[in-house]
Amino acid sequence: MTVHQTAAAATTAVVPEVRRARPEERDAISLLIGEAFMEDPVSGWVFPDEDHRRAVHPGFFGVFLDAALRDGWVDVTDDLSAAALWIPVRGDGAEGDGGSGGDDRVGGAGLGGDGAGGDGGDEIGERLAQADPGNDRARIVGEMTDAAHPGDRSHYYLPTIVAAPGRRSEGRGRALLTPVLDRCDREGMPAYLEASSARSKTLYERLGFVFTGTPIDLPDGGPRMWPMWREPRG
Repeated sequence: MTVHQTAAAATTAVVPEVRRARPEERDAISLLIGEAFMEDPVSGWVFPDEDHRRAVHPGFFGVFLDAALRDGWVDVTDDLSAAALWIPVRGDGAEGDGGSGGDDRVGGAGLGGDGAGGDGGDEIGERLAQADPGNDRARIVGEMTDAAHPGDRSHYYLPTIVAAPGRRSEGRGRALLTPVLDRCDREGMPAYLEASSARSKTLYERLGFVFTGTPIDLPDGGPRMWPMWREPRG
């Protein structure tokens, strides 16, 4: 589920150093993401029972975490109180033009999608199904977000950014995002995400993201999501 607890406005709080996650921190980051999404409106719709939601969250979001660790990168604050997952996505017809550099591989996909590189979205979809078998709403979110995800241009995809519940509104999200958005500007690379609340949409707009114009309205009274695209700044 590509939804977010997003960047909060910076305050006077001291934000720990931002660095790349280490492989041995995978489980701790998975638990952080699972806890941070407990109150997310989309996650509440997909997993309406709170106890079940808490039980399946680490495994469910661990699918995206593993994809980012394998095909992209994960940035964290040094105290592991916040994390951002990034996956480079290659546009249709692109031939290694991801501009990722270093060890970042071009590839990945949205939830349940048909990824371009690595093991692709087929594996992601299968692993999500295994994380919560029989949950039709997870499949619906995957199909709808995949349909909205632009596929014609290479870009960096932000499936998840979180801060621990007790560490929100302290500038951690902005600290995680700013270096990558600066990198996007240097490389001429767009960025893409789905905002899962009107508040997060407004915060992302301050960082240069623009609503693509067509929201994702989940059925059966479900919440709205806003696909957002950011062109690199010259």
